[in-house]
Amino acid sequence: MSKSFLYKINTLLKIQYSNMLEYRVEIALWAISGIIPFFMLNIWTNNGLNESINLSKIMLSRYFISAFFVRQFSVVWVVFTFEEDALLGKLSPYLIQPLHPFFRYFAQHIAEQLTRLPFALLIALIFFILNPESFWIPAVKTTIFAGIATFLSFLIQFLMQSVIATFCFWTEKASSIEKLLFIPTLFLSGLLAPVSSFPEFVKSWVYFTPFPYLINFPANLLSGNDPNIISGICMQLIWVIIFFCIFAKTWKSGTKKFTAMGL
Repeated sequence: MSKSFLYKINTLLKIQYSNMLEYRVEIALWAISGIIPFFMLNIWTNNGLNESINLSKIMLSRYFISAFFVRQFSVVWVVFTFEEDALLGKLSPYLIQPLHPFFRYFAQHIAEQLTRLPFALLIALIFFILNPESFWIPAVKTTIFAGIATFLSFLIQFLMQSVIATFCFWTEKASSIEKLLFIPTLFLSGLLAPVSSFPEFVKSWVYFTPFPYLINFPANLLSGNDPNIISGICMQLIWVIIFFCIFAKTWKSGTKKFTAMGL
């Protein structure tokens, strides 16, 4: 990887980070809007549902605060940005620039995550003040692997949406296709409940899909619920490769159509 390429990436990240700092209030609201795990924790603990999956209230609390953090740093919206750029005619200039257009969107996401960090830490601090018994400090090794798993979760979701974004070359409403993924992502990712709480017939096939590796795996890893680290990360890498290959193919076909139409 050349120094010139790294310099371009570094410059792009700095620009996008500066842009995101202008929207601190919106970023704070985004962070607050991601508190679904806390509502689910309240439902689970108040109804004693944690006993059905042999998880103590403390471990369940740690799972959901971990799910909150994973969600904060893996949320993706590239399909909506790409669709808007395509409709507004901004895509053509991006295609002739030396960097692939999706590096721009990737940098936007990384910059937004960096600006989101202080608000996420503040929400976590409030949570632990209200629930001191749930406080824990993960081991360094655990934190590193959880960070890797969270980043891979982000990559999977970014590539999934990037594939859908390329459908903008054929339709003006690619975001509508993305909405079809919302329900399985919501219910199968582990955001509403640990996958271990799913019925056996669901667990028999769900681990062969990308969804449990978006929230459930990294959240279990961070909270100390001892998932199989190697197999989990390997499955994440497999899905990254699969979606990258699909994206490369749809991008190539889409840009050919886009260029042929002279857009």
